[in-house]
Amino acid sequence: AVQPKSKKTLAKSGVKNIVVVEGVRIPFLQSGTSYADLMPHDLARAALQGLLNRTSVPRDVVDYIVYGTVIQEVKTSNVAREAALGAGFSDKTPAHTVTMACISSNQAMTTGVGMIAAGQCDVVVAGGVELMSDVPIRHSRKMRKTMLTLNRAKTLGQKLSLISKIRPDYFAPELPAVAEFSTSETMGHSADRLAAAFAVSRLEQDEYALRSHTLAKKAQDEGLLLDVVPFKVPGKDTVTKDNGIRPSSMEQMGKLKPAFVKPYGTVTAANSSFLTDGASAVLLMSEEKALAMGYKPKAYLRDFVYVSQDPKDQLLLGPTYATPKVLEKAGLTMADIDVFEFHEAFAGQILANLKAMDSDWFAQNCMGRKSKVGAPPLEKFNNWGGSLSLGHPFAATGCRLVITAAHRLKKEGGQYGLVAACAAGGQVMMLYGLALFPL
Repeated sequence: AVQPKSKKTLAKSGVKNIVVVEGVRIPFLQSGTSYADLMPHDLARAALQGLLNRTSVPRDVVDYIVYGTVIQEVKTSNVAREAALGAGFSDKTPAHTVTMACISSNQAMTTGVGMIAAGQCDVVVAGGVELMSDVPIRHSRKMRKTMLTLNRAKTLGQKLSLISKIRPDYFAPELPAVAEFSTSETMGHSADRLAAAFAVSRLEQDEYALRSHTLAKKAQDEGLLLDVVPFKVPGKDTVTKDNGIRPSSMEQMGKLKPAFVKPYGTVTAANSSFLTDGASAVLLMSEEKALAMGYKPKAYLRDFVYVSQDPKDQLLLGPTYATPKVLEKAGLTMADIDVFEFHEAFAGQILANLKAMDSDWFAQNCMGRKSKVGAPPLEKFNNWGGSLSLGHPFAATGCRLVITAAHRLKKEGGQYGLVAACAAGGQVMMLYGLALFPL
């Protein structure tokens, strides 16, 4: 590791230092591949077991477990508890599940941070899981209503009367969609409109997506993705690496047709994140507890903010709004940040945010600020790939961003990392962490 620059620590008087001891994830796989026959708690359990194996933390030392998920499996609605029991944690350890779209594991982590800061806990495990290979598909509302009424019918005549009212359209299923409830717009359609609003071309989006895949492949080949733990899939082989990394060529990517706004849109399958199965987990402690147990933490978690915007026209612009807020809260500038890890939902979303962050006009007219915060330099930005290439299991990405930032800080000799992820509902979470190095 490169020797870090020396900067102020930003420790807060009277507030506990909270650290990331370790973080892991099972390989992120394209939906419909090796994890297709599993359930979400199976993936979460594997991530938790990977964390236990890597840290050797005694299971009964963990005070609390918080997990995030977006599309819930109804049989395991509190997936945190089911996964924790399956992983062998004490049945005396409470666990609950949170959901906040693509920042669900960010919410799980900051919930843990709050518990430790408040003195309620010393050791919290946080994580997230998503299984897009098997999402709940419901009967239509008419059919559900009929079936529930049928369940209450007492006589054969009542039951036959209800059955006779069933019509063919009752059998049309309700499929889940990655769409805003408040606007009925899919996220891909919103990303396409955002790219157009900021004049982000198809060429720029394809170039950025190719960059993501190329950097991810390089990081994978060089063994830099240290958070990945192997997972022996029951009845199948052991999965050891992400399977969505696919460096292509600009020529091949250019052949794809628009996926959402047809025929003139610019967002395609190649410059969007793909449906992914995966799970992640991090071990959080108070610094005092970590050191007492002999751990060498990877990073401090210092400050975080959540912001929300208009879910129609600013759905994916959260990082632009959150960055100046978290920097001001920490007393830092963009120049102080050594590592940026931003969630890549779409190449167009990333590039639109970079343009917005670098625009005085946008800062003054849309954010009520005097001047722009400035765009992150690309040489510090998502250098080991991102969600476009590594994959995006909705609720598991936040932990990946945080632990990747910590590993990059150590590898690159940096001190401050900035993590951001946008989410459905026009919300975003922004966190900056301070890398921890031996004194």
